[in-house]
Amino acid sequence: MASRLLHRHIREQLKDLVEILQDPSPPPLCLPSTPGAPGSSDSSHLVGPQSCWSSQKEVTHESLVVGAIENAFQFMDEQMARERRGHQVEGGCCALVVVYLLGKVYVANAGDSRAIIVRNGEIIPMSREFTPEAERQRLQMLGFLKPELLGGEFTHLEFPRRVQPKELGQRMLYRDQNMTGWAYKKIELEDLRFPLVCGEGKKARMMATIGVTRGLGDHNLRVCSSTLPIKPFLSSFPEVRVYDLTQYEHCPDDVLVLGTDGLWDVTSDCEVAATVDRVLSAYEPNDPSRYTALAQALVLGARGTPRDRGWRLPNNKLGSGDDISVFVIPLGGPGSYS
Repeated sequence: MASRLLHRHIREQLKDLVEILQDPSPPPLCLPSTPGAPGSSDSSHLVGPQSCWSSQKEVTHESLVVGAIENAFQFMDEQMARERRGHQVEGGCCALVVVYLLGKVYVANAGDSRAIIVRNGEIIPMSREFTPEAERQRLQMLGFLKPELLGGEFTHLEFPRRVQPKELGQRMLYRDQNMTGWAYKKIELEDLRFPLVCGEGKKARMMATIGVTRGLGDHNLRVCSSTLPIKPFLSSFPEVRVYDLTQYEHCPDDVLVLGTDGLWDVTSDCEVAATVDRVLSAYEPNDPSRYTALAQALVLGARGTPRDRGWRLPNNKLGSGDDISVFVIPLGGPGSYS
């Protein structure tokens, strides 16, 4: 559903900004409303504190595009919520989106997929994965502000390991929603609850259920053996990063690589960059099939080859058992150096 409709939501959000984005002057603070419509009445009689509004915040065209993409993700998620019963839309997904507009590339990520630019051998991260570890403080803050979402089953505090009943009254290392370091606290009865965020790396889980903290859908997802919903903690808002294509001269070997976690679980950024160099150098710069060949090489490399003990990588480690989807987007275009 997201792959068929998300880009339409993005287009719809950008449609009203076309004239504004083409005008070099700063975006208008307010757009005129239709006469007689709500909000069109005269508000000149309203009086309020003016001291903190003596100056106007500067809003860039770039931030308008970012906001449009963020809203599109939210509207996509809301549509899934509305239609999940009638159309039997169950489950959820991560989403990684690229929008090219007016010389800039906007990369929006909600989930644990990843995008990198490989430019003249240099690696430029264009996203970060949203996992329980990466978003620990956001999750803990929500659990702290709305403890009813934890249902008396979870604690928003983090401990190095699960607290045992025999440790009541002892002092153990912990950290809360405001802390990046660790401190000691006296263990109380509430601390025996299961932690909101637990585990490390690929085994990290939120509410002992899901290993990703942003995405679309999953409106019906519940904690295992419980009625507690996961959705309040699962954000549909993406992080959007911007890359200005006009600031650099790009050659045909400069690419933007998008991949699901099936690729990145077993392949590092440096290994992807090495594959980019190896595969593209085997083709003529003006051969458009070189980018398809690169995507295929990345997928097959992450999957590995069949052996006696399953699919294996060259280092004999297990190949990826997760979904492996890869897009390769040339930044310079076939045969161009601009």
